[in-house]
Amino acid sequence: MKNNYYIIFILFCAFLGCTTSKSNFPSNEKSVAAQGDTIRIANDALEYEVIIIDAGFSTWLNSRAYQRGYHSQSYLENKNQLYVSEWNSRVLQPMRYDSNLYEMTINYDPNIDYGYEVNYLIYNYMIYFQNTYKQKLFGFVPIR
Repeated sequence: MKNNYYIIFILFCAFLGCTTSKSNFPSNEKSVAAQGDTIRIANDALEYEVIIIDAGFSTWLNSRAYQRGYHSQSYLENKNQLYVSEWNSRVLQPMRYDSNLYEMTINYDPNIDYGYEVNYLIYNYMIYFQNTYKQKLFGFVPIR
């Protein structure tokens, strides 16, 4: 089970590490597909792809997450910055935090406009992760 989370975060980190350094991008997500417990986000214009493979996440996303549009993109970006910052801090402290949960750092650049859909899915994965594994990355974690 923990190996699935390694795969998810390796792919997640690879996505964020492969982004370009431009600051103004078109915000058209080309593809968002879900197959079982795999969620794929891709935007050819930005040359990135995120694949989240986690047992139960797509079900949780469809049944318990707030609907798209509930939060603004700026809200999601701010929360993602806080969550990713704490995540990266925990990766660097393997003696204090479970290295099976926090395997790799995430390269989330606040100067890049990833678009609403990417921020929505990252935010909701962080909420899912915190609730599922009883972790608290930053501040109040909505229980859904």
